[in-house]
Amino acid sequence: MEFSKDMFQPLNGDEKQLKQIPRPTVTYWQDAWRRLKNNKVALISLLVVIFITLMAIIVPMVSQYTYDKNNLQTTNLRPSAEHWFGTDALGRDLFVRTMYGARYSLIIGLVAAVINLFIGVIYGGISGYVGGRVDNIMMRIVDILYAIPTTIYVILLMTVMSKPGQAGSGLGSIILAISITYWLNMARIVRGEILQLKSQEFVLAAKTLGASGKRIIFRHLVPNAMGSIMVTLTLLIPQAIFTEAFLSFIGLGVAAPRASLGTLANDGQTAIYTYPYQLFFPSLIICLIILAFNLFGDGLSDALDPKKRK
Repeated sequence: MEFSKDMFQPLNGDEKQLKQIPRPTVTYWQDAWRRLKNNKVALISLLVVIFITLMAIIVPMVSQYTYDKNNLQTTNLRPSAEHWFGTDALGRDLFVRTMYGARYSLIIGLVAAVINLFIGVIYGGISGYVGGRVDNIMMRIVDILYAIPTTIYVILLMTVMSKPGQAGSGLGSIILAISITYWLNMARIVRGEILQLKSQEFVLAAKTLGASGKRIIFRHLVPNAMGSIMVTLTLLIPQAIFTEAFLSFIGLGVAAPRASLGTLANDGQTAIYTYPYQLFFPSLIICLIILAFNLFGDGLSDALDPKKRK
């Protein structure tokens, strides 16, 4: 059968519009943000974290009370309009001290998590990309470190770094102790992601074009594993905050007169039967921060999951 031009007719304007895709294209991160906004629990959790962070920054700056000034005329006052969380045994405003303690706890959690991010990504990225004997040796080191509870590492490091005759430690010592030990989980997750991604075609194309191993890891593999990395990072923050609170509770936290949430909880538990509010409010803030970060991490995990992209 022969075809001629008379058998074909060009499409008119309306028929051409039928072939167009009405929905605009979105990037991976735009689609993840859209799904995250639809997750009300994760969004509320993020707002709670932001609100507590802003309160921790602003309240100690604008309040008429200070965190370290004793006033024996206002000791152990119950919550009121003047002292929202009451006062402690030395007459210090507990609301200001709680917000100041939240500032320390958030700084420790965020800085330690960022340090763990860099250590874990570099260690896990090299291990997963190189593979072979190097990967085997690096992962056995991680397994050995994993065999001993992380809390024991932190307590030993804090004890060594504490100054003789001084109760508690400095902010840098706590961050360093937590950062040295909390990168193991991040390294394992990054290694697993790199092992899956390094056999993809874009890695082969990068090698063919002469890209170095360093460029392939940090310009191609790590960005493609950023979803899992971000989720792990959000879950590392509450772990670091809880560890800091635990260290402060047993007397290895920040040195007096500075206070973290764990230090305030330790001070409040001595008067739990007579002045329970002194333990209740710091413990409540700790629970809110940890719960908010965990719920936000779960929502972020769902938002960054490519299987749920529509």
